[in-house]
Amino acid sequence: MPETARYTALVARNAKQAAADMSKVLQVELEPEKDMIEMGTQDSYGLFSSEFAKRHGLHLVGTAMCWCLVDVGYYSQNLFQKNVLSSVGWLPPSKNMSAIEEVFKISKAQTLVALCGTVPEYWFTVLFIDHLGWFAIQLMGFSFMSIFMFALAIPYTHWTNTKNKICKALF
Repeated sequence: MPETARYTALVARNAKQAAADMSKVLQVELEPEKDMIEMGTQDSYGLFSSEFAKRHGLHLVGTAMCWCLVDVGYYSQNLFQKNVLSSVGWLPPSKNMSAIEEVFKISKAQTLVALCGTVPEYWFTVLFIDHLGWFAIQLMGFSFMSIFMFALAIPYTHWTNTKNKICKALF
């Protein structure tokens, strides 16, 4: 599969090949622009070069750290959600249920969590992404996830010691 014309022109710095590829796709004769051909001879730096590290290293490390923390928090929450839901009284102990009943109750609880948490966030993002921008939406998402996780983690002993009747009635 050939590369896209945009990649060929900007990354591979081959404006002539990009124009030829676009000519095939559009079935129109295209000529590469002179300034694009001259731009292809500029010095560039590689991904693992010191110039790349100097220009983009801090951004790359910051982005990787943010995504690592989100992944650890989000996916571990999904992995251990069954244990948390059992300890707060939303699910009965596993020994009191059959395997199918346990799967049904766990999926019902996780569906409720997803419907109350992630679905409204997705629709908020769809509606406001053009007005607020990617950075603001992502910053709000990280902030709200942190706030809600701390709001659940700080009173965890209260949740585990107090078997809430309302929570038991839901499940």
